[in-house]
Amino acid sequence: MPQDTENILRELGERLRHRRLARRDRQSDMAARIGVSRPTYSKLENGDPGVAVGHWLTVLSVIGNPRVLLDTIPVDLFEMADQSGRRRTGRPRKRS
Repeated sequence: MPQDTENILRELGERLRHRRLARRDRQSDMAARIGVSRPTYSKLENGDPGVAVGHWLTVLSVIGNPRVLLDTIPVDLFEMADQSGRRRTGRPRKRS
């Protein structure tokens, strides 16, 4: 995994921990809210790359708005990648 990705995950975890502590919640409280075990929640706060993205979306819905992620990925991002000369994998999409 690229070092930059690891750093981002670690930063996300630190922000999550800061938010939890500001609310005076325990890890077990937040884990129960998002429907995961306390060890899994701890992995979120530690920036573990093995945690499912669905858990991140769930925790974002508890502490904020997960839809903000949609603003970070432009709709045409994948079309731009196709035009950059990279080969597509899989079957071509059916266009109407």
